[in-house]
Amino acid sequence: MSEAHDLVKRHTILSVVVGSRAFGLSTAASDVDRRGVYVAPAADFWRMAKPPTHVEGPLPEQFSWEVERFCALALSANPNILEVLHSPLVEERSALGVELRDLTPAFLSRRAHTTYARYAASQFAKAENRRAREGEPRWKHVMHMLRLMLSGAVLLESGTVRIDVGPYRERLLAVRRGELSWDEVRAWREELSTRLERAMAASPLPEQPDTTRVENWLISVRRRSLTDGGIPA
Repeated sequence: MSEAHDLVKRHTILSVVVGSRAFGLSTAASDVDRRGVYVAPAADFWRMAKPPTHVEGPLPEQFSWEVERFCALALSANPNILEVLHSPLVEERSALGVELRDLTPAFLSRRAHTTYARYAASQFAKAENRRAREGEPRWKHVMHMLRLMLSGAVLLESGTVRIDVGPYRERLLAVRRGELSWDEVRAWREELSTRLERAMAASPLPEQPDTTRVENWLISVRRRSLTDGGIPA
């Protein structure tokens, strides 16, 4: 096992399943996509070679972030990171992992409008380009673009992240199977874009996340790693 994989194995505080299985969109062929957070011992940062900010593996389809990098991405309202904090499929969670998920409200802000809308616009542009070149887009990617827009709208409207697609499941799966026309997909995407704009205008979320609360927690984690034998629990 590599040093990086050992770091993940020994110091993971949270590991969840994300993707189609968490969204309620899985099929028999769906992968098990694992995402996690590990805490590198504070003493490791004293060396010239710093701990990695992220690690792929050791399991297939597994990706983990060091807690500081994870917090920075969460504060920027990165959709993939926020889904880690809300996935119902928790495989591993230490006391620090519980604290991290309890910290979730501090990460949420109206920044989500920019990140969700920008990501969706990028994915839609790629889908249109592929359709122009090859005749059709990657329907799975189109489905997840629409799902992300739905999640972003709910977040801005309610102040909470929704993972399961609920009543939209069948229609989204129809998109994945290529059963909706491109005009129907485009219309749905435009409808969701309008919904995102309206949600932003009336959102209960604060303008900015609570960076101070997150930073104070992160400092406490580093301090505890020094007094707990270098292995956060």
